[in-house]
Amino acid sequence: MSFGFIQAKAHQYPITILCKVMNVSKSGFFAWRGWPPSKKSNEANVLEKLVEDAHRDSRGTYGRRRIKVALAKRGVTISKNRVSRLMAKRYIRGKSPRKFRVTTIPDPKLENGPNLLKAIEVTSRLDQVWVSDITYLHTKEDCTYLCIILDLHSRKIISWAIDKHMEASLVITALNSAIKTRNCVEDTIFHSDCGGQYKNNAVRNALARSGKKQSMTDAGNCYDNATAESFFGTLKSELNQCQFSSFQEAECVIFEYIEVFYNRKRLHSALGYKSPDEFEREAA
Repeated sequence: MSFGFIQAKAHQYPITILCKVMNVSKSGFFAWRGWPPSKKSNEANVLEKLVEDAHRDSRGTYGRRRIKVALAKRGVTISKNRVSRLMAKRYIRGKSPRKFRVTTIPDPKLENGPNLLKAIEVTSRLDQVWVSDITYLHTKEDCTYLCIILDLHSRKIISWAIDKHMEASLVITALNSAIKTRNCVEDTIFHSDCGGQYKNNAVRNALARSGKKQSMTDAGNCYDNATAESFFGTLKSELNQCQFSSFQEAECVIFEYIEVFYNRKRLHSALGYKSPDEFEREAA
């Protein structure tokens, strides 16, 4: 402890004076400075590096809980408090979702669908409930909108569509992709907010043809569609609020985030800290 203090202050005061104040010999100080790191120090350095690597692999998004789980998957046992200390030492911080901004606008001229989620407390299988929503992405060119369809059981984004408008055709593009990807599973509940895009006849007809049951959030209820909104909050936080220079850049970054990182790698707390793909493989 004394030697460490001397080394920290050596650039300010002569070594002779510091050694005298701390009651240690100069030879002892110089011998200590040449000693190799202790076993405990080496272990701490290794853990610091592992924490830093886990944080970097998460694209700088994981906090202490997910880093702890990520290290456990590698066979490294460490407490959350120690992860916090090592993160602070390396000036590492996780990212938290920001407040979601509503973009879909209800159309009072069109009738809302029933809220079928009221009868379901917890999903029991894949493709039991699909949840969909639309969000706005910031670009320096035109307005850009992202529509996603999420499996409520696995939290996987099973399809998505991006365009420079938020009309019903954006939803239909995502819906057709989901139907093709999931082999046209019938009796699936398709839940959304009561935005005009989802009440459009073209969307309703597409759902009816594929055997899907349309469900909509009750007016004034902000919780039914919270899973999709939570995904958008996570996406925008982890992509630094999605500031894109062009539509093409936005499309490429969204593809990479969803298909490469989120579905395949990102640990989800609601899934027992598994990725959506990993959860679906086990569920299958």
